[in-house]
This record gives sequence, structure tokens and C-alpha cells, in this order.
Amino acid sequence: MNNRQFAVSGNTHGLSGTGTVFHYQVEGDAISSTYRGGRIRMGHQVGRVTGADTIELLFHCITIEGEILSGWSRGTVAVDQAGRPTLAFVWGWSFGAEGGGESSYVEVVV
Repeated sequence: MNNRQFAVSGNTHGLSGTGTVFHYQVEGDAISSTYRGGRIRMGHQVGRVTGADTIELLFHCITIEGEILSGWSRGTVAVDQAGRPTLAFVWGWSFGAEGGGESSYVEVVV
């Protein structure tokens, strides 16, 4: 995941969508990212590696409408049939909205 970018491939109940790109950095078991695009003006994530193919993250963002939101996610890192890295999350809101859902992402080759 280090220095890789991911785009949304599925997120029916979330805020990120078409045009949202996440740029990840990994240092040991620590993860951080920035994200923007679509309805997201700017966002950040911090988290950690929790297993061989699992991670957990906290996120916060400000939308283009000026909303401030935050939440949590637990994810799995995998590779799709084309050999591209993928991320799949179960997530929930902790501030600014209620509920949660599932989302998936695929690496964007820049």
C-alpha cells in the first residue's frame, strides 16, 4: 500500500465515490492517507496493520458542502484477478452522520 493510490470501486452508503482518490503511506505497521475528490474537499486517515492482510483506520473529512465527518473502518487487503491491489472495508460514522456500510477500492495506476 505504501505510496499507492486507490479509487472507489463500490460504496453504496458512503460519501466517497467517483473522483475520490486515496493516497496511502505505510511506515512499519502505521498507515496514513490523504484523500479528496468527488464530494470530499479533503480528508485524512490514520491506522494500523492488524494482521497479514487486515488493517483498521480512523478517518475524518470536510465535504464540498462544508460538513465535517469522521468514522472508523476495518479492512482487508487483497489482489484482484487482474493483479491489482484492492481494499475492502466495513465502516461506520462516529461524528456528523449515522450508520455505516461496506466499501471497496482498487489501485489507480498513475
